[in-house]
Amino acid sequence: MITMDITLVMQIVNMIILMFVLNVVIYKPVRKVLRDRADKLQGMSDGIAKLEDNARRRQDEVDSKMATASGKAKAALDGARAEAQAAGDARLAAIKAEADGVKEKELGDVRSEIVAARKDLQAGLEGFATAMAGKILGRSL
Repeated sequence: MITMDITLVMQIVNMIILMFVLNVVIYKPVRKVLRDRADKLQGMSDGIAKLEDNARRRQDEVDSKMATASGKAKAALDGARAEAQAAGDARLAAIKAEADGVKEKELGDVRSEIVAARKDLQAGLEGFATAMAGKILGRSL
């Protein structure tokens, strides 16, 4: 059984002194280290958040610059394509005009040859008709 004498009081005092010494020597420094570590981790988390935000803003800038550059390149390509199309159309029109001129000249030559041939045939037609009539009738006309 437990007896209440001076040793019990000494044990209680000893326990209180031990708790005080442990609190000063071990618990407070450990809690301080844990608090410092938590503060350091929080600071690192804040730094990471700032860096991520900065990276996100820079990525947005790069994306917008890429979109702008892509738009400018597309506009330049469309302009060059339109220029090339206009130049091709102009050259095609010039070649067509030249071909039409050659065609009209050739048609004029063919028409003049047809007219000359018609005149030659008209001139020889009367002699031919007379010769045929003579052959058909069997006598000269």
